[in-house]
Amino acid sequence: MRERDGLVTAAILDGKALSETLRARYRDEAAALTARGVQPGLAVILVGEDPASQVYVRNKVNACLAAGIHSEHCRLAADVDTARVIAEVERLNRDPAIHGILVQLPLPRQIDEAAVLAAVSADKDVDGFHVANVGALALGAPRFVPCTPKGVMELLAHAGVDLNGAEAVVVGRSNIVGKPMAQLLLAANATVTVCHSRTRDLAFHTRRADVLVAAIGRPKMITGDMVKPGAVVVDVGINRLPDGKLCGDVDFESTRTVASWITPVPGGVGPMTIAMLLANTLEAARRSLAR
Repeated sequence: MRERDGLVTAAILDGKALSETLRARYRDEAAALTARGVQPGLAVILVGEDPASQVYVRNKVNACLAAGIHSEHCRLAADVDTARVIAEVERLNRDPAIHGILVQLPLPRQIDEAAVLAAVSADKDVDGFHVANVGALALGAPRFVPCTPKGVMELLAHAGVDLNGAEAVVVGRSNIVGKPMAQLLLAANATVTVCHSRTRDLAFHTRRADVLVAAIGRPKMITGDMVKPGAVVVDVGINRLPDGKLCGDVDFESTRTVASWITPVPGGVGPMTIAMLLANTLEAARRSLAR
């Protein structure tokens, strides 16, 4: 914690700064792989014209280009059917220049999301959503770990947070963040509680947490009075308020005077998610050398 304006406030878990350090390392790794004849390649499939998804995809494509990773942006119309999206996935599965495939979520309602994700080769599933990769993580032998939880673990490690025996509470049980986050914390020897929309007395659980991860998609739901003094608070949420400003699932102002570490929104977990996507793509390219 640090003192600011006479108040003791949480230190910042700066995902933007750490991601920039990691990206410099990934540029070197991509260059080394390219020198061996394998330029890492990532394909992103975007269905429709959702503005938020377009921003996310643009950020991912730009990050790839800056890291020396070949990037292919596949755009499909909003009214395509499941078969058309799967056909695009299968084309990329066969392409030796593509090592990672990312399907931007959410998909339009008419598309069977589970079927599309299952069609991605487990060897190119850099999002970590394929059932084979989900199962490997659950068994403690991870192959590709979902990018956001992986980025959270990198942030905690960089800050020197000791998870051994710590009480960790994850608020949210999605397949993308909540569940894999809990598994990674458990693998790091934390004692893990997963809370969700049906949890009774949420604050009872959050006040016990040495490490609190909020991934619920509700603006400022976690307030300072729900946090244990000295806790590490990781805010995965990103929500847009009516005035256009971004905020997380944690009320930053009321929590920063209670926690020891806290992630900002934006600038916390978001940049780490993209950095981990690059890391997974590089890992997929390395593995291709052995096949």
